[in-house]
Amino acid sequence: MAEYEKAMSPEDITRLFVERSNAGDAEGVAALYEEDAVMAYPPGSQTVGREAIRALWEKVLERRPQFQPEQPLPTLVSDGIALTSTAPKDGAGARAQVVRRQPDGSWLRLLDQPEFVAVTD
Repeated sequence: MAEYEKAMSPEDITRLFVERSNAGDAEGVAALYEEDAVMAYPPGSQTVGREAIRALWEKVLERRPQFQPEQPLPTLVSDGIALTSTAPKDGAGARAQVVRRQPDGSWLRLLDQPEFVAVTD
């Protein structure tokens, strides 16, 4: 895996996600997740593990969606675990993530509830 900027605060992950997604970098997006992370997407199912999350984002980013930065809501932190969330501009409801501090002081997503808007073709 390439060397990527690390999220040194829980809130950094959202910024890095937007930057990497808009660049079409599925590997970079996956690098924001722990090896055994769980993502509640596609709707009604779960994607488990960094490699599966990378493969999912590869497919999503093929359509070249553009993500807008969203203002983080107050972060809750306790003993190396944090709950981050944003109020999305697209009206999809709240997005929430559980992130964990890594041994080097950086943060990675452990659980991700993205709440995407369904797109119909």
